[in-house]
Amino acid sequence: MFGILLTLVAAGVVAWFVFKNYYPQTVLLLVGLVTLAIACLMGISPIDAKQSTKFLGFDIVEVVSRLMSSRLAELGLNIMIIGGFATYMERIGASKALVKLCVKPFQVVRSPYLLLALTYVLGQFIALFINSAVGLGLLLMASVYPLLIALGVTRVAAASVIATTCCLDLGPSSSNAMRAAELAKMDIITYFVQGQVPVAICAMATVATLHFFVQRWFDKRDIASGRLILETSSADDVSKVLEDAGPAHYAILPMVPLALLIIFSPMVFAGVKLSLVTAVLISIILAIVVDLLTRREVKQSIDSTKSIFEGMGKVFASTVSLIICAETFAVGLTKTGGITTMLMAAAGLEGAGLPIMLAVMMGIMILAAVITGSGNAAFFAFSPLLPAAAASVGTRILPLAVPVQLSAGLARTMSPIAGVVIAVSGIAGVSPFDIVRRTTPVMIGGLVVTVIASLLLL
Repeated sequence: MFGILLTLVAAGVVAWFVFKNYYPQTVLLLVGLVTLAIACLMGISPIDAKQSTKFLGFDIVEVVSRLMSSRLAELGLNIMIIGGFATYMERIGASKALVKLCVKPFQVVRSPYLLLALTYVLGQFIALFINSAVGLGLLLMASVYPLLIALGVTRVAAASVIATTCCLDLGPSSSNAMRAAELAKMDIITYFVQGQVPVAICAMATVATLHFFVQRWFDKRDIASGRLILETSSADDVSKVLEDAGPAHYAILPMVPLALLIIFSPMVFAGVKLSLVTAVLISIILAIVVDLLTRREVKQSIDSTKSIFEGMGKVFASTVSLIICAETFAVGLTKTGGITTMLMAAAGLEGAGLPIMLAVMMGIMILAAVITGSGNAAFFAFSPLLPAAAASVGTRILPLAVPVQLSAGLARTMSPIAGVVIAVSGIAGVSPFDIVRRTTPVMIGGLVVTVIASLLLL
């Protein structure tokens, strides 16, 4: 019982500091260290005897040290190389070239709410190659948003849809997907194709459909009450924003890593084994060659590659550091036994099975994502519990891992302190709470369908 109480207090402390806009990494790290210290006072060793420093105080810090070593060498490197690739694609104009290619058909659509539904589908597709929710949101706000306004979409509706375009963390470039695949003991492409894709198709169709009806209902209500006034802008704004996009053939470059990983996977051609890092490095080399041949400005092309390493550093500061600190927090909670007690209680319920355990794990994940405004922090904090949760009800981990992993991204979009919500609302000039009011019913629908599809298809 003490463990459960401590878990609730620790979660409450983290939530309070995050809502007060404190740096979340340090908050998670410090609370994690405190809970580890409490575990020591309870007579629980923070680390295995073989790994012990022989001094309890150092053992607490050794937990963080070992997490850093393992994460930086494996998952952290994967995430950083993808971050570097994404930054390079942005620097040479390949990301905008992809968006420019994708938005062309939108200009023939005249229904503003059908346009919103298609915008979500487009954004979720691009999210396979631009995996930062904030980065993708800003890019779409700069390119697609003016087009939506010019075609009669309200500011708040357009911003609400754009804020959700990365709500499903899909594909090999997603750090949450990498972690889930690791826990499921699957390679990332197999996890993506066999686990995520069947469920994501159902969830995407639901989110797109709900955006059509939910945004229309809110617009009608707000216009009738006088809270909302329709605005227009020129579609020429889109052309101005995309002026610095790379040549049309650059649109292919962001897709190369995914194509390589799918082709050289056990499902297509198992004769060649290709890791994610190698695939991205090959894609970077190919992009450098293409840029050199296209621009024929050797110094400019070489200087652009600096963005690769800058991007890797930024991703370490934003994502990898968050993962390490969130896992420290999770280890502290796990050692005190509160989370384990709750999972065992759920597993011990009469007739308990996958649906009950799924409800418990998703409840934890959704609450954590809304409180912290981060799908990464929530998933990496509590994903280590997935194997034990699956084993406790005698099921495979995949039907549990996929919906729980996807729920973190869906729930993040319901948080007014999520980075993408704040960034998008700031550009649109609307309140984050106005956006969350419109995204919440859509995301709830997506969560429900995600659960149903996972239970039926996995």
